[in-house]
Amino acid sequence: MNVNEALYQLGLAVAPGVGDVLIRQLVSYCGSAEAVFKSTASRLVRIPGIGEVTARSVLNPTVLREAETALHRIERLGVRLFFYTDADYPDRLKTLYDAPALLLHQGTTDLNAARTIGIVGTRQATDYGRRITEELVQALKPYQPLIISGLAYGIDIAAHRASLLHQLPTVGVMASGIDIIYPSVHKKTAQDMLANGGLLTENLPGVKPDARLFPARNRIIAGLSDVVIVVEAAAKGGALITAEYANNYHRDVFAVPGLVGQTFSQGCNKLIRENKAQIYTRPEDIIEALNWDQPIRTEAAPLPNLNFTEEESQILTLLRGQSDVHVDDLSWKSQIPLGRLASMLLNLEFQGYVRSLPGKRYRLQ
Repeated sequence: MNVNEALYQLGLAVAPGVGDVLIRQLVSYCGSAEAVFKSTASRLVRIPGIGEVTARSVLNPTVLREAETALHRIERLGVRLFFYTDADYPDRLKTLYDAPALLLHQGTTDLNAARTIGIVGTRQATDYGRRITEELVQALKPYQPLIISGLAYGIDIAAHRASLLHQLPTVGVMASGIDIIYPSVHKKTAQDMLANGGLLTENLPGVKPDARLFPARNRIIAGLSDVVIVVEAAAKGGALITAEYANNYHRDVFAVPGLVGQTFSQGCNKLIRENKAQIYTRPEDIIEALNWDQPIRTEAAPLPNLNFTEEESQILTLLRGQSDVHVDDLSWKSQIPLGRLASMLLNLEFQGYVRSLPGKRYRLQ
C-alpha cells in the first residue's frame, strides 16, 4: 500500500459531503487523490459539480488529520485498501456507476474470482430456506465459486456457514466498519471466514451499522456477483433490494419459489411473477445458465493470423484465456463505447470467433 496516496484517498472518503460520484469527479479532473488536496479552492470550484462548500470541505485541514487516524487504525487491523483507480480493485465493480470509491478488505480471498454467486434472503429463515441454501452450496463445490452474502441472520449466515463446511471461499459484505461485526453473535463465523474468504466493507473502522448503510451494502453484494439467488424473502426487505440492484447491473437473478401465502415466499414469488428473476428449482439451473459446466480456460489457443482491426484484436485478446467476460467489463477494459462494442461483438459472432452467453457475457468460440 502506498501510504501517502492511501492517506489522500482516505481523506476524500472522510470529507463531509463528498460521496463516490464527487470523488470520481475530483480525481478525474485533478489526476489523483493527492493532487486534489494539493489543489486550491479556486481551482476545485471550476470542476463540474464541485461548489464552494464542497471545495472548502475537502481542503479543511481536519480532513487529513482524520484520515491519518483512520489509516493508523487500518494498518493495525491488517486491512487492505482498494481505491477505484487501483489495478486490483474488483473488476466486477469497476464499470458500475455507483460503485464504492474505496473498499476495505480483510481476508485471503481473490475478489476477482472466476466465478461468484450472491446468496441472500430473509433474516427469519425457515428450515426449508436453510436446507435449500445448504444443498445449493454443496452442489456448487465442484465449480469453486466465491460465495458472497451479508453476514446477517437467516439465509446470509446459512450461506457463509455452508461455504465453510464445504470449503468454498466466502465473503461477508458489511454495513459497518470492518472492526464491528454485526450481529455480534456471528463473530466466530466471521473469524473463520478470514482463512478462506474474508470481510469487505466501504465503511471506515469504527462505523456502526445504520439503517441507511444496509441498502448500500446490498449493491456491493449484487455488483460482485455473477448471479444472485434469493432463497426466501418477504414482500419487502433487503433481499429484494439486492435483486433490484442485480437487475440494474445486468446480473442474472434467480429466486426460489415457495408456498402461496407463506410470508417468506412472497418476495421470491413476486420476483418470478414480475419476470425479475428466473425460477430456481435445482442447482443445475444456475450452473447451466452461467455455463459453469464448461471448463475455465487456462491456456488460450492461438488465433489465426487474420486481418482483424485494432479494436477487434483488442477484444479477442481480452477474451483469451477467460471462461467468459461481461460486456461492461469488455467496454471498460477496452475503452470502446458499448454501442460500437455491441456491433463489433455481433460481427465477430457472425464470423464464428465469439460466442454470446446469457447475461450479456461473451467468450471465444
